[in-house]
Amino acid sequence: MSFYNFARQVMILVSRCRYHLEFDGLENIPETGGFILCSNHISMYDPILVAIRVKPQCFFMAKEELFRFKPLAFLIRALGAFPVSRGKGDTGAIEKAAEIVQSGRVLAIFPEGHRSKDGKLLKLKSGAMVVASMTGAPLLPCVIKKGEKKGLRRTVTVRYGKMIPNEKLGLTAARTPAELRGANRLLTDTLTGLLEEKNG
Repeated sequence: MSFYNFARQVMILVSRCRYHLEFDGLENIPETGGFILCSNHISMYDPILVAIRVKPQCFFMAKEELFRFKPLAFLIRALGAFPVSRGKGDTGAIEKAAEIVQSGRVLAIFPEGHRSKDGKLLKLKSGAMVVASMTGAPLLPCVIKKGEKKGLRRTVTVRYGKMIPNEKLGLTAARTPAELRGANRLLTDTLTGLLEEKNG
């Protein structure tokens, strides 16, 4: 068993102790990679929640500050994270992200760029769409939604939507600002719909 799969099994147990977890839309998750998972962002625990039920390993962009503490850097690199300099147009991180998708793996992105304090979706940044235009990859929309407490554990729902085909994003190699805004509107509407959807 790889370190990643071992860590995933451990985190499944930890997550079940910490939360009352509900997963919706698991049938929408492909069993192989080559796509971009795009999720809202409400807590530091989100990378674990969105990844533990995805069969292929997920690779995450993580803010470069997390890599300054060497023991933590070693651990998160082993779990598939790679650094990105936020707000600086980090082309190296974008190229790394595109390489991950093109090699048939799963890139997981929180396109808001920051955690939402109130759970409402923030304005999306364009990084996911840039990678989508470079790779031709589809997007797997995902949302994390906190619910009420049941005893000592809070209910958390992780909901996966239907895959968004790349051609539906309306992106070309030119990646014009209008194209990026239009693709982000589509993803915003999709994530908003998943957040508003009632639990089954």
